[in-house]
Amino acid sequence: MLGHLLSPERRHRLRAAPRAAVAGTLGRCHGGRLSPHPPAGVCPQKEPRQPGEPPCLPDPGRAPACRGHGGRSCSREPPPENREPGARPGTALLSPRIPVDSPGPVIPGAAVATACPAPGTAAREVKPPSSQENDSEEDMFGDYDSFTESSFLAHVDDLEQRYMQLPECGDRDADSGTKDLCSAGLKNNLRVTTVINLTDPETSEHGQKQSHLDVPAEPEPGSDLSFDVPSSQILYFENPQNSPEALGDPCTKKTNGDPQKSSHEELVSSHTEQPEPNNDFSNVRAASESSRRKSLKDHLKSTMAGNARAQTPAFPRSKHLREALLSEEISVAKKAIESPSDDLGPFYSLPSKVRDLYVQLKGIKKLYDWQHTCLTLRSVQERKNLIYSLPTSGGKTLVAEILMLQELLCRQKDVLMILPYVAIVQEKISSLSSFGIELGFFVEEYAGSKGRFPPIKRREKKSLYIATIEKAHSLVNALIETSRLSTLGLVVVDELHMIGEGSRGAILEMTLAKVLYTSKTTQIIGMSATLNNVEDLQAFLKAEYYTSQFRPYSEALKKMDPDRLVALVTEVIPNYSCLVFCPSKKNCENVAEMLCKFLSKDYLNHREKEKCEVIKSLRNIGNGKVCPVLKRTVPFGIAYHHSGLTSEERKLLEEAYSTGVLCLLTCTSTLAAGVNLPARRVILRAPYVANTFLKRNQYKQMVGRAGRAGIDTAGESILLLQEKDKQQVLELISGPLETCCSHLVEEFTKGIQALFLSLIGLKIAASLGDIYQFMSGTFFGVQQKILLKEKSLWEITVDALEHLTEKGLLQKDSCGDNEGLECHFRITKLGQASFKGAIDLAYCDTLYRDLKKGLEGLVLESLLHLIYLTTPYDLAAQSEPDWMVYFKQFGQLSPTEQNVAALLGVSESFIGKKAAGQAVRKKVDKNVVNRLYLSFVLYSLLKETNVWSVSEKFNLPRGYIQNLLMGAASFSSCVLHFCEELEEFWVYKALLVELTKKLTYCVKAELIPLMEVTGVLEGRAKQLYNAGYRSIMHLANANPEVLVKTIDHLSRRQARQIVSSAKMLLHEKAEALQGEAEELLRLPADLPGLGGPSSERAGSHAGDVTLS
Repeated sequence: MLGHLLSPERRHRLRAAPRAAVAGTLGRCHGGRLSPHPPAGVCPQKEPRQPGEPPCLPDPGRAPACRGHGGRSCSREPPPENREPGARPGTALLSPRIPVDSPGPVIPGAAVATACPAPGTAAREVKPPSSQENDSEEDMFGDYDSFTESSFLAHVDDLEQRYMQLPECGDRDADSGTKDLCSAGLKNNLRVTTVINLTDPETSEHGQKQSHLDVPAEPEPGSDLSFDVPSSQILYFENPQNSPEALGDPCTKKTNGDPQKSSHEELVSSHTEQPEPNNDFSNVRAASESSRRKSLKDHLKSTMAGNARAQTPAFPRSKHLREALLSEEISVAKKAIESPSDDLGPFYSLPSKVRDLYVQLKGIKKLYDWQHTCLTLRSVQERKNLIYSLPTSGGKTLVAEILMLQELLCRQKDVLMILPYVAIVQEKISSLSSFGIELGFFVEEYAGSKGRFPPIKRREKKSLYIATIEKAHSLVNALIETSRLSTLGLVVVDELHMIGEGSRGAILEMTLAKVLYTSKTTQIIGMSATLNNVEDLQAFLKAEYYTSQFRPYSEALKKMDPDRLVALVTEVIPNYSCLVFCPSKKNCENVAEMLCKFLSKDYLNHREKEKCEVIKSLRNIGNGKVCPVLKRTVPFGIAYHHSGLTSEERKLLEEAYSTGVLCLLTCTSTLAAGVNLPARRVILRAPYVANTFLKRNQYKQMVGRAGRAGIDTAGESILLLQEKDKQQVLELISGPLETCCSHLVEEFTKGIQALFLSLIGLKIAASLGDIYQFMSGTFFGVQQKILLKEKSLWEITVDALEHLTEKGLLQKDSCGDNEGLECHFRITKLGQASFKGAIDLAYCDTLYRDLKKGLEGLVLESLLHLIYLTTPYDLAAQSEPDWMVYFKQFGQLSPTEQNVAALLGVSESFIGKKAAGQAVRKKVDKNVVNRLYLSFVLYSLLKETNVWSVSEKFNLPRGYIQNLLMGAASFSSCVLHFCEELEEFWVYKALLVELTKKLTYCVKAELIPLMEVTGVLEGRAKQLYNAGYRSIMHLANANPEVLVKTIDHLSRRQARQIVSSAKMLLHEKAEALQGEAEELLRLPADLPGLGGPSSERAGSHAGDVTLS
């Protein structure tokens, strides 16, 4: 009977429930303790039997007797006046077994069915519980050793089998305890009550309908589908085709009673009509009231301890099956990847689900031959370091992703992926978040001001850290400091050739050198399309090398006619895409406008409506303003793309280009090294970047945008040149790549000095000999014969250490007699703060003086003083103020803000003389003046949060202002870590936390939670907020199809990425909170007595919670 009425899905869900949860369900409260059995002689379905009352006996004419009274049975039906309104005989209510007078709180969700055996069936004997107090977990299960032995499902199975054998089972009434239990549940504020009809289905032939499983009409928050859901999502669910009712969701069904009444209202009505118990029972209850109240505290302790140990709620069976299948495949993959066999399992030692995800999310059904060869190399299977080099668009990233997934899923290690730019980090975060959600690992962003140091130590799942070069260095430092570098199984470096590019190359070299020196188990994979002297890099990384000249298209058509640009463009657009690389930002805008002048009006009709929407979106981003050049070119499907645009504008134009709304972009060389924007035809307007002739690796990256793998089937590149450049162009095309050289020594303060400071701070090396040995293993050490001409490596090492000592960042300890090899160094507080904050050592002493001076008269009435302290020094050195604008803005300062300028030594008269072009005799620090000017820009931006108005006010490009903001946010985070290491700067800590957040997002406070999601910028955040999505929880639970319908210019791919990124962020936060909770409940390792005789007893209570 009951088995028939429970749906298969509900029954499977109940079977899959954790044992502890079922034990709690079957239990009842006795004086504050949870026990699975009723006391002897007490029926769990009715009031205690009164003295002299005969035991209940089964009645053949009634429903099967219940198991109560210590193994005896009872058969009582409530009088009609006590029956629930609208309920027919035979209706049983699922309700917790808690006495009406129980003083203990109700455990939400603990509900059981009062099922009874068929007539003539011997009831199982239930042993009474021991009177001994026992709060242990084992006591909750009593004498039962099996879940099915005492579970509700066992009764359901018995009833189902016996019911099938008894055709005479017709209309039978439920036992008399139904109403009492219902009232008990209501008296204890239990709102969830499920109604099950025990009537024979055959009665439906006589006009009687079977009742369904009901849920309350007044659910708790969180159980209702429409609770705290955006209005647009509610409208979607209210659609009859999409409603939960149409999907068979039981949450919307009514009871069989009065359709106007909810089940909760009916139960309340039933409760109010219940007669009062007799006086004898009232006396007994009053006598035990005080003893029951005394046990309330014990009950709370037990319940909270149980909650702390409780597992997560049960999920649908289909999800359990999927997770079980994935877990099984991962275990098989682990064995396959560890075995010496050539059998790589379903998909390169990965579960078949990975292959399915690549087909579903990226449309990749088959790997190229070179990719298969690379993944099956013996060196890769043996986890040796590897460098592989292919032309741009050859599909290098896919190989790296598969190797990263092997490390995360099969070897259960964390992975670090190092990318050159913030935009590429965010793009990779968006594309891999879906894999993390499906496969069970975290994807964490380390770029700009984002990232935690040290990273959160995860309980079970592993993390994929995707970081910029600078953040990757800080992350490796944090892992070394906390002795966790061994948890990092793989480091993947994209664009490895950047190791030879200035200070960023020096930082990348330091990062890899530390990994090589401190961890012998961490594998390093380097990839690049432009490598020449790979032998030096092989020696540095101790790596194997693999290369291929594969391109997914035939590179052709090199024309040399500079007068046919329009003709070259119109051969491919608007049906195909085209990129035109220009030498400068101004040239990008001029070429875009020139092309539009010569294009026919027919181009205006191509996807006209969508191009109008692009202009509308640009206007929304600019708060009503649109760049006049874009306003003229976008209708033709053309736009320019360079750093003068804001990131929101660039992202919008990139999306429009990717979807084909825009068919041509005029751009600078920075796009070639940035996000993935392929084209059928790539045209180089001139072989220059600004006034510098193209380098071969830059040329290769530009033409590599033609015909990208997996996106286009063909591609062609065209270079336009003048006669005077012909010979250089021929050398450019046919000549070798540039040599990649170390910049570790060339970048003195950001390179070798910062390296030595961190080596001593992290205790990797402390003596001169150890530091020299480390230097010998760097990329610079490999190339020292080429790079060192005047000084030896030993002399450079000694000079750098002496310089750090003179600056007060290191202190020299005792020196031995072994030619100085045993001379030891230790880091000072200032050195520790500089290395922890990743401060450029050229500015660390200046920063310390500025912060120290700020303490003397820190102005907190406005943010200007704090903003000045967090304005980057390097950007200030490169800026040149517009003195007229400077003077005008200075005159608009309030007295408090002018006080800040006075404290810094900058007067209005000085700015006025500079604006008038007069000579200034008074000597003022130029860096302070320039830095204060940039502080004015940032201060105005934080007040107005409108890049357009600030751009016009200061006559600066929008992109420059936004880059300044990102640099200030990152530097503010560095200054915060700097201050955390110095007690004298404690006052700055709380102030800089909030300032960093303001600089990071620079939007209204309500948009900040949405902008935490990767890929959601200010314009998109405003759209989402206006549509009702106010938090990460909203986005994580959003339906991508609804997002596409309610958010303008949002593709399905972007909607899925936003939802996946939000889910990933939500899971990370939940995991962090769970980790904190476990840490609070964990037994302290230094607990007194653990080492003594009582240690075993103390350890047995490690999971207990002490409440006072």
